[in-house]
Amino acid sequence: MNKNKKNQNFSSKNRHEVKSCTLDQIDRNSIGNFLEVECITDSVGQTSGPTLFSVSDGTGSFMLKGFASKPGERAHVEINAEDYISAKIKINEYNNSLEGEIISIKKLNDSEKNILIKRMQDLLRERSKARDVQFMINSPILDKLRESMMKAATEIKLAVMQNRPIIVRHHNDADGYSAGYSLEKAIIPLIEQQHGGGKSAWEFYTRAPCAAPFYEIDDSIRDTANSLRNVAKFSNKMPLVVIADNGSSSEDLMGIKQGKIHGMDFIVIDHHYFDKDVISQEVLVHINPFLVGEDGQKFSAGMLCAELARMIYQVENIEQIAAMAGLADRIDLSNEDAVNQYVKLAEGQGYSKKLLSEIATVIDFVSAKLRFMEAREYIETVFGEPREQQKKLVGLMAPYIGELDRKGLEMAKSGATLEKLGRVTLQLVEVDKTFPGFGFFPKPGRAVGLVHDFVQKDKNLDAVVTVGVMNTAITIRATDKADFSVHELIKEINKKVKDVFAEGGGHKNAGSITFLPSKKEEVLKVLRDFVRK
Repeated sequence: MNKNKKNQNFSSKNRHEVKSCTLDQIDRNSIGNFLEVECITDSVGQTSGPTLFSVSDGTGSFMLKGFASKPGERAHVEINAEDYISAKIKINEYNNSLEGEIISIKKLNDSEKNILIKRMQDLLRERSKARDVQFMINSPILDKLRESMMKAATEIKLAVMQNRPIIVRHHNDADGYSAGYSLEKAIIPLIEQQHGGGKSAWEFYTRAPCAAPFYEIDDSIRDTANSLRNVAKFSNKMPLVVIADNGSSSEDLMGIKQGKIHGMDFIVIDHHYFDKDVISQEVLVHINPFLVGEDGQKFSAGMLCAELARMIYQVENIEQIAAMAGLADRIDLSNEDAVNQYVKLAEGQGYSKKLLSEIATVIDFVSAKLRFMEAREYIETVFGEPREQQKKLVGLMAPYIGELDRKGLEMAKSGATLEKLGRVTLQLVEVDKTFPGFGFFPKPGRAVGLVHDFVQKDKNLDAVVTVGVMNTAITIRATDKADFSVHELIKEINKKVKDVFAEGGGHKNAGSITFLPSKKEEVLKVLRDFVRK
């Protein structure tokens, strides 16, 4: 239920006098009153007692209860989901939430139905408009993305107003969590307004990390199966899925298409490179700097989603998330101006650059331990809700994680080998032989990044490619002067090695590639030749 202070008060001296109203006009002053509402039935659920009718009218949502002659018996069997109805109700309070006890209910005739549909469409169109706000920083990249971001904000708001569940899927790292949590900060308040607060917001919203750097078919099937179950059990609608820090590559295509077959819709907010745009035609909105002729290494998903969140809702404490995401994904190396602008805003909110980097480190560590867990309340704390507890947590964990990083770096250094290939230095680390294994922190990608940074300073090198080698994959970091491309290497491997089935992605200078274990040595040979060019 949506509350509006400007709405008239529907209290009455004559408690049996029936007045017509919209759902957003019902508040605690309406308790005990008899009202008449016209709305659509979104879902019908049967309990061991009453029958529950979730209804909406374009201004908000509300729960109606129908009672039959016996507890657990279906009331008003003629009314089903998607019916347009008129109901006379008595407003009661139950478990600290308002609800309407049905006195009488009927379906609207065609004329009445068409009038209500038109009114609801007009209301939804107005309420779902994106907030026309200025970006937090000055950036030509953001200016180019503004139209698609406004469209995405509108689609997300519209899903909330239509009582459609929203699933946010994001990559399992600091930037991905920043992207997902930024959207969560904007979406949850809207759902609470739509449904009157309480636990209902979490019935219409899910956020979950993806372990793979794309929306893999496993995640798609799980999201679809859970959603279909909720449709069958609770008459829910199929969800809008927002994929953040993933979603732009051909590897995402199967998962997206699979979900669409079952009625799911998708929005993608990403910054990773793709050879060919196969995603835009499959989704409602596709946001990626590469789509507007810009480099995705200059804006992270967390930075983009923090800006998008402000178009959805008036969020607070969002500047630090954008700044932290930029630092975590090393956007400052390719777009120092943008990151510095965010950092300056965050400093105005009491977040130093050191604290932001430490928060990013904690999120990386926590994400490695949580893996697929949603861990909503814990993640809120890490992101500063409440801020005092965030500072205590970071103060405790950052030194501990720093020691783990130092240990991981020493392990990486002990197992690293250097090869001079033309003007480029290739640094190889055999991950399986160097690190303890499952559950070890830093993760292979982070450990490779640490030793990559170290060798540049220690050996005074500027053209370096560092590769963490596993039995079925390599993870890569490269400097700009190495003139390297993860995407071109994938093409070269598939061209030169028969039946290797190499796949992967990321950015030009940082990414990962998977292949068949029997092809490992051949892949490394192609890698050396590729670096030597």
